[in-house]
Amino acid sequence: MWRWLPAVSVAVFAVAVLGFYGVSPSDMAFFGIYVAVGLAFPGVLLVRVLYRRRRTLAEELALGLALGYALEVLTYIAARAAGLPLLVLAWPVATYAVFAAVPRLRRHWQGGARPAAPRWWSWSLALIVGYLIAWSAVNFFRKNLLTWPALGTSYVDMPFHLALIGELKHHMPPTVPMVAGEPLLYHWFVYAHLAAASWVTGVEPLVLLFRLGMLPMLAALAVILAMIARRVAGSWVVALLALLGTVFIAAPNLYQGINVGIFTWRAAISWLSPTQTFGTLLAAPAVLLLIDLLERRRSPAGRWLLLGIFLVAVTGAKATYLPLLLAGLGAVVAVELARHRRPPWSALAALGLTAACFLCAQTVLFRQANQGMVIDDFSLFRKIWGGLTGLGERVEPSLVSVLGIALLYVLSWAIEWCGIIGLLSRPRLLMRPAVVLMLGMGTVGVGAVLFLGHPHMGQIYFFDASYPYLVIVAAYGLAVAVRRAQLPPRALAYASAAGVAAACLIRELCGVKVPLGAGQSDAVLYRPYIVLAVSVLLAAGVLAAVHRRRVVVGALAISMVAAAGFPAAWCTRVLSAALHAPAGGATEVEPAAAAPVVSDGALAAGRWLRDHSDADDVVATNVRCLGGTDSPCDSRGFWAAALTERRVLVEGWAYTATNMSRWHPGEQAETLPFWDEERIRANDEVFEASSAAAVRLLRARYGVRWLFADERYVSPASRIGEFAGLRFRAGDYAVYELPEDVA
Repeated sequence: MWRWLPAVSVAVFAVAVLGFYGVSPSDMAFFGIYVAVGLAFPGVLLVRVLYRRRRTLAEELALGLALGYALEVLTYIAARAAGLPLLVLAWPVATYAVFAAVPRLRRHWQGGARPAAPRWWSWSLALIVGYLIAWSAVNFFRKNLLTWPALGTSYVDMPFHLALIGELKHHMPPTVPMVAGEPLLYHWFVYAHLAAASWVTGVEPLVLLFRLGMLPMLAALAVILAMIARRVAGSWVVALLALLGTVFIAAPNLYQGINVGIFTWRAAISWLSPTQTFGTLLAAPAVLLLIDLLERRRSPAGRWLLLGIFLVAVTGAKATYLPLLLAGLGAVVAVELARHRRPPWSALAALGLTAACFLCAQTVLFRQANQGMVIDDFSLFRKIWGGLTGLGERVEPSLVSVLGIALLYVLSWAIEWCGIIGLLSRPRLLMRPAVVLMLGMGTVGVGAVLFLGHPHMGQIYFFDASYPYLVIVAAYGLAVAVRRAQLPPRALAYASAAGVAAACLIRELCGVKVPLGAGQSDAVLYRPYIVLAVSVLLAAGVLAAVHRRRVVVGALAISMVAAAGFPAAWCTRVLSAALHAPAGGATEVEPAAAAPVVSDGALAAGRWLRDHSDADDVVATNVRCLGGTDSPCDSRGFWAAALTERRVLVEGWAYTATNMSRWHPGEQAETLPFWDEERIRANDEVFEASSAAAVRLLRARYGVRWLFADERYVSPASRIGEFAGLRFRAGDYAVYELPEDVA
């Protein structure tokens, strides 16, 4: 009974937090039952058959849930295309039936013998998952509420995600609901999962997106990443260190002031980007399986089947992962060929399978659309320089300044990964396929940040996708160095404390505040990092003089440097708060544009239209710009499609493939004009100067049946009511139905 206490404690905490932030007990119950019975348990049964390795119960449940997500999405695509969305339940029902009917499979209902996790490990894992729940509440729940009108001030991308869930709930294949007829060339599998969950449970997509959907993913991901680390290092302690690093890691922030610049990054787990979280979860089992297949001579067919399922699911979950896996596998093939002079067949087979999925994703799902991703060397660091100096984009930085900031960026994160150096004490371990795989992924992730450009810094997602695996290798290398040097715990604690103290003191003594003041040279940005580097060199010199064993000096130096970033990055935040200065370091919520202020009545009108219209109906609206202003128009207005779950003739087009293909570095993608001027004119004429001809054009040419009007922006001379029937009004919003024939 006591072994269940950590999990029960986390579940009770999650229920309390969700209840506090507006989730009803019935929604929690229906969603929890679906996740357990419809996803995790049937997934566990399949994992027990296909992946016969020793694992704890928590690891088995996490892998089963991840497999459940993958199979659910693939099943839902077929079910929704057939017009029977509830047929998504066919796969868990069939799984239960087969395992009940086939005698050889019945034993898997109970499972086999499992290794018992240490009690401290179970509680550590529970505390980390509990922290993720609290982090979700503080960073997301309290800023993105479920009730109106606070809902209208949610983070700018949330209605975009909500609109895509509505699209996947009613259509297959999906299109962009904000621009009727525009192809959806985007990774949309997470929206298929949330749509399927809404169909089965009856829970509103809004509640799934804003509260429930990500929590099981966060818990499962934490367990699987720890499982990967334990598989690589063979140690519970190293696995915990790697998981702590993945969750809490941040580059050492030696500046005082606002969170800008070098520390702009997105976490691998995010409520603001459901695709990132879903892709990270589905890619983690693929990495785990690849490690098994690359490092073991026997490759059972079940593991290859599981790998294929996860790779197929990753193709539409997040576009960044397959290129990283290709790079990592390519590195493994090259190293194995160089070492053994014979083809590494397992690595080549995995590489071929991954390449096939990548080509399928690019040709079928994305149709070779780049979504604004272009080669633009050091574009991120020009923005970082503008943030640190306070000059923004008003001044073009010199090449020397850009290269300097890029070097700072790489070196700052290298502090977090310096544990990798510890593997140099055991070169054979550095050549392990698992290590090469993860280092290859990390190298490409850093390279993407350096050499790619995107209008919304999307290249950072490559880095975010790879950094958990770099942290795992760093924790492994640090453990190898410490074991090789036979460091006593006291010496390790002293070295770590010295690194923490150095980072905190340097930050305060150097006193570099960002953004810089007027007239300050950007050379001052390097001062605290130069001081840190000199301090490390001096400390290493002292250690070398005191102790002549290089392996001991190296282990102490690595421990000290790693601690300068973790947990020093967190200490500087606490110190900043104590001194009443804005905290630095990484943060989940990025400083995006202000969220739109949506008028009262939008939710009621949108819900009425959703409940009284057909799923294939097209809606026209007069609000498409963020905040309602069109000078210039920030085309990230998505609320009409989000609230109605209907396709809109033209609303926010910022993230469409067509708009992104027209973007060039130096421009703002969200303020580019709509490409179809005739459609815009036809749409606007109905709201500005209605006529029988204008209404007839919308109805006949564009198939519009409904008008979703914010009457604050309707021209007094429009006379909509003369040509369309008013069906509903709430606050500033009105819903009109266009007749079949207009006289």
